[in-house]
Amino acid sequence: MALRERQLEAVRTVTTAVYSSTDLHELIKECLDACLSVVGCQGGSVILHDRDSDELVFEYVVGPKSSELLGWRMKPDQGIAGRVFRTGELEISDDVQSDPEHYRAVGERIDLPTESMVTVPLRNADNQIIGVMQFINRAAGPFTAQDLDVLQIVSSHAAMAIDHARLHQEAKLAEVTKLIGDIAHEVKNFMTPVTSGVKTLEIIFDQSMESVANTLQEVPPDASQTIQEALESLEEFFPEAVGMVLDGADKVTARAREIADCIKGQVAEPHFELASVDDIARSVATVLKVVADRAGVTLDLSGLGQPPKVWVDAKLIHSAIYNLVNNAIPETPEGGRISVATSWVEEGSFPEGGYVQVVVADTGRGMKEEVRSRLFTDRAVSTKPGGTGLGTRIVRRAVEAHGGTVSVASELDKGSEFTLRLPLEGEVPRGNG
Repeated sequence: MALRERQLEAVRTVTTAVYSSTDLHELIKECLDACLSVVGCQGGSVILHDRDSDELVFEYVVGPKSSELLGWRMKPDQGIAGRVFRTGELEISDDVQSDPEHYRAVGERIDLPTESMVTVPLRNADNQIIGVMQFINRAAGPFTAQDLDVLQIVSSHAAMAIDHARLHQEAKLAEVTKLIGDIAHEVKNFMTPVTSGVKTLEIIFDQSMESVANTLQEVPPDASQTIQEALESLEEFFPEAVGMVLDGADKVTARAREIADCIKGQVAEPHFELASVDDIARSVATVLKVVADRAGVTLDLSGLGQPPKVWVDAKLIHSAIYNLVNNAIPETPEGGRISVATSWVEEGSFPEGGYVQVVVADTGRGMKEEVRSRLFTDRAVSTKPGGTGLGTRIVRRAVEAHGGTVSVASELDKGSEFTLRLPLEGEVPRGNG
């Protein structure tokens, strides 16, 4: 009787979620937790199909070392999950290890051998399979017929709930997309007076310095030298500051134009050229050095190793390095250090060899493992007040556009180290025209 009540409660929980929750990840969590409370398994997961990449993604995982599997991707033709996704048929695996299609890499990743498992397809209202739910290692012996009944009912409601949440997100995204297009248009308009104002200021400054120089010829030498010394730092920094502002304004305007084009469905291909990653790193440091100095953080480029030029979209790699350094500054306490180092390995095949490497390391606060494991996934969320988590996604997409890799090592209170690897040789990437 108690078991039947738990089963009914699981169905009620998921049914309620269909009509009340539009947060996809919270909804998935509720569905999986409800099933696990009934079946009594050691672990479980909801694996959804990513239509864009045609991959199965572990969207929610319960069990030992669940953070290790979160975001894990596999092809639809891999494992029992892939088989159920393709066939749409529920499968009971009482001896998983004997199944030749069992994808052992998942269990090995979390060091948890899978003994028994139920894999249930998730079908939406249009009878399309959107993923699978899996439950492993039932504590009280083999899965029962009652277990399968409730899992099938719950999975049906879960699929509808997930589909409902996805549709809600897509509608919300369409609304946000329109708003972003309007904002991009306004940003371009706002940058026009900034650029014009700075250029006018530059003309006035040059004229003023010329007037001062003429006036100094008419004052005593000692006073003239004192005034010149007082103006020296201004004369040195002003052209650099003007250059940074104009360069930044050009970049903002270009990005706003890209956003507007993207809203209209015109996505620009990356523009690849032979470029030095050291030069790109220096251009980032030029802009962010003022920010780092103000925070009392040293920006160290002594590790630039002069690797050979590689085919890159300089704008994308600049954005990647900029985001890593910019994110590190507020996370590094005063007196700390952020370093950008480069190196390369000519021998071997990518990614073990044949690459140029950029490492951005800091002596900051570090991060927890659950944050680190999600960084370069679509579920990356900023832990900083007002943060969006977009920075690390920009880094990931920039590196992926080059066929490269990005990884991160971090330890709490000791800092983080981000490693970007770009192929050293090969065909010029598509999109060069």
